[in-house]
Parts: sequence; C-alpha cells; structure tokens
Amino acid sequence: MEEVNFGNKQTRSFFLEKSKNLIAVRSHSGKDLASALCCEQAHKAIGDSQLVMHVADADVLVFKVPQASCLSQRKALLRALPDVRFAGSVLVDPLTQDAVLYTENIFLKFIDQLTPTECEITLKELGLTIKQQVPYAANAFFVSHRDHRGTDVCSFTLKLLERNDVDYCHPEMLRQGQRRAIHANQWHLKKTTVTYQVQIDASANVEAAHDLGQGEGIVIAVIDDAFDIDHPEFTGSGKIVAPQNFDRRNAKQGPRPKNTFERHGTAAAGVACANGHVGASGVAPRASLMPLKLTKPLGARAEADAFFWAADNGADIISCSWGPAEGHWADPTDPRHTQDFPLAASTRLAIEYAATKGRDGKGCIIFFGAGNGNESVDKDGYSSHPMVIAVGACNDQSRRSAYSDFGNALWCCFPSGDQPHPDPKFKPATSIPQTRGIRTTDLSGKFSDTGNGAYTELFSGTSSACPGAAGVAALMLGVNPTLNREAVRQLLADCCDKIGHVDDGPLGQYDLNGHSHYYGHGRLNAHRAVRLALQRLEAEG
Repeated sequence: MEEVNFGNKQTRSFFLEKSKNLIAVRSHSGKDLASALCCEQAHKAIGDSQLVMHVADADVLVFKVPQASCLSQRKALLRALPDVRFAGSVLVDPLTQDAVLYTENIFLKFIDQLTPTECEITLKELGLTIKQQVPYAANAFFVSHRDHRGTDVCSFTLKLLERNDVDYCHPEMLRQGQRRAIHANQWHLKKTTVTYQVQIDASANVEAAHDLGQGEGIVIAVIDDAFDIDHPEFTGSGKIVAPQNFDRRNAKQGPRPKNTFERHGTAAAGVACANGHVGASGVAPRASLMPLKLTKPLGARAEADAFFWAADNGADIISCSWGPAEGHWADPTDPRHTQDFPLAASTRLAIEYAATKGRDGKGCIIFFGAGNGNESVDKDGYSSHPMVIAVGACNDQSRRSAYSDFGNALWCCFPSGDQPHPDPKFKPATSIPQTRGIRTTDLSGKFSDTGNGAYTELFSGTSSACPGAAGVAALMLGVNPTLNREAVRQLLADCCDKIGHVDDGPLGQYDLNGHSHYYGHGRLNAHRAVRLALQRLEAEG
C-alpha cells in the first residue's frame, strides 16, 4: 500500500495499492510504442490483454491481463524488448480499482520565505534536478531524483513533506478524466417551440439579455480536448485569441482535433460563444474564444500550465467541462459515488493564481461542470474548490437533470439535457421527451462525419451547462468590466430563478441563504444577471 498526499501537512493522505492484473508499458523516448509491441514476444505478454488506458504524450499504455496470469513473467517479456523503457506495476484506487499512474516528476513548493538562492541550494543538497520552475506559485518546481523511481517516489515525497521549509510535495499522479457530456431548437436560450411542436419555457432568458449586450470585448478560455477553430461559427477578426495545445507531442497542430473523436471542446465552445451567424448561437456570441487543448490525464503538470496560460494571456473567464471519473448516475451502489478525488497541489495553485492574478488582479471567473454522476460534488476536488463556480444541469421541465451532481459546493444550474428516469414508474409532468439536448457546434469540414451540417442537438450533461454559465458571466463583464471575481460570483447567485419540484424532497429545498443542494442558488437568468451588472456600474459611477 502506497501513501500519497496531494496537499500540504494538514491535508489527509490517501492510499493506493498495487494492481494484481494491470501492467504499465512505456517506450524509450522517440520510439513508437505501438510498433514496439508488434512482435511475437509482446504478443505472448499482452496478446490476451485489454488496453484500459493510453497516455499518448508520454508513450504509456496500461493493459489488463487475465486474473490467473503471472505478472512477473509478463513484465519480464516486455522488459526484454529493445524499445521498451519500462514495464511495471500499476497503482490503483482500492475502492474503484481505477488506474493511477505515477511519473518521474515530483511537484515541490518551498515556503514563501525562502530566497531563490536558498531554494536552489536545498534542491541541490536533496539531489533534485529541476525540470520546470512553475510561474503560477512562488518557490515551486517540478523536479526529479535519479535514485527514486517507481513507487519509491511516493515515500520519498512524504518524507520531503515533513521538512519545515516545504509547503507542498507530491508525485505527479495521472488519472483518467471524464468529459462531462452524456450524449433552431435552442430552447435553453429562449422560450420557443421546438421540433416536437411543444412549447418549452425553461430557458436561461438569454435572448432578452442580448438586447443589453452580447459579450463584446470578453475572452472565454475553454480548456478541453480539441477545437474546430475553422468552424463558421468561430470566424471573424479577433474571435480566436491565444490558442494553445498542451499536448507536447502534437503541439504544432494547435488546438484543432486530430480525429473525429475529439469533438467535445467544439461543442462546449459553441455553447459559450458561437457567433450565431449560421446555425447556432452561443450565450455570448460576440465574446472571443481562447481554445486550450488538453487531453492528458488528470493531475498532469500541463493541466496547471493551461490555467496559467489562460490568465497570463488575457482570459476573463475559464470554462472546464471535465473532471474525475464518476459513478453511474442511475446505480446507487457504484463505489465511485463515495470516492474522494483530491486536487493536485500544482493544479490548485494554478487555479488560485488565475482566480487572484488574472484580469489585472480582478481575477478570472472559473467554471467547472459539477459532474454527471448523480452524486456529491463536494467530493470532487476540482468543482468544489472555493474559487471555482460549480454548475449543475436542469432540464426542459425546470427540474434537476437526473444525472446532475449536487451538494454544498454547487453554485447554480443552467439548462441542459436529461436522461430517462431510472424508475420506470416515474411519470413526467408532461409528455415532453426527457432526453433533449442542446443545439451547438459540431465538427465541420474534413472532420464532419455526422451529416448534420456541423451542428448537433445531442450535446448535454454539465459539459453543456458549464460553458452556458460561462457565457452568462461574459454577458455581465461585457457591460461592466470593472466587476471582480467575487462580485460576479455573487451576482450570479442573485440573478437565479428558484426552480424545483415538490417531488425533489429536502435536497431540492432552498435554505435561508437561498441555496439548494439540487440547484445551488437556482437556474441562471441571463437577462437579470446583465441588469444587475449594469446596476452595479451605475451605483459605482
């Protein structure tokens, strides 16, 4: 059992165990791992195995072998291959058996009182080599130690954390993340009659807000898998700002998708700020888009770099429709529902840098999708961070979407699609289908494979709700750019419609502070949000 601490001395540690049926394989630098494993010897080792995780940027594959296998023999076969650098054990979460990869990188932050020279001397005394001095926190580094490899890095970092001059120390641990999607019909923007000839009045009142502003001059950074920046809804002077690809190997191609599977970011960006010139409008159609491509597992140092890049390159708002793997929304026995997911110190510090230093000190407004597991958002270190706005999903009947996460950290909700109720006896209030998604942008040009003209009506989940809320914030900042992060957060709470249903039970009820576990402060009302922002400007003027 290996102990890991993603925080500081006051943070609770968590424990990982070695898997009995997983093998991690890594190639030598510059060698293609797929080619290295296309031989008879590799087939003997993993021919009957299942690929469960692929970290392309680091050339790491994780295989699940049959239970009765001898792991040591299979590892020996793989290690004998000339292009294989490493074939070893995989740590897993004891509760869920999810793979957790460790790298040779260690995140280390000394106390702020040390001088740069003292940091360098201490690193040298400890035998640590600097791989990156991070720009989003003082005295913070990614380092490595030549004598501490494999699982030994876990105990080594815990020992370093005991030092009085160390604030944070943990290995770079990678977990598989999850995009938070479930699946003229833009019913989420206005009261409208959709294809089904049913009138829907469950929107965020965005169309009315457009009479006051459309996000002019505001930059929304979306961190996601890839972006079709050649899409007609993202054209125009100044629409794309400071694009970046944080996948080291494919950095030169920019944020564009490399295949048809990388379409999540295009849809999310469209919800936030699509132009609305052809087939779909974003909530803030005149806002600019900063597309930041990030496909690495959770916890990678590139994750923190993306937040720093956004803040340092002029982003006003950061939208993240991803997070830890979740339990199945309709299965209450899924062990992931009770799993705590800690936030790596490097990512935490980068988020705090963006939230406090961004926008010339007024702070970037950071949104995360609350999650689609029908579980507590408070166990998710990303969405529950106090400087993050966690966004839930509500459906076309003004009720919580069945999958949407809930809890103390949930701040608000935004219209999105839904799933059929898990109880077959459940009867909705109307005959409206419960699986209607959001109309937004999809892959165009050479990547368009759906025949839908580069648009989709199937985007849903808190993946859609999150950029919708980010768009509302852009409308507010467009009319009142003087608002700081805390002011925007409070006005978002103040603008909400208190939706719900008598069948929601105690979790759906609003407390004396106007907060509900199911809805946060309620469903965002964009028109009211913009009016409140204007009123604040007039009062300060």
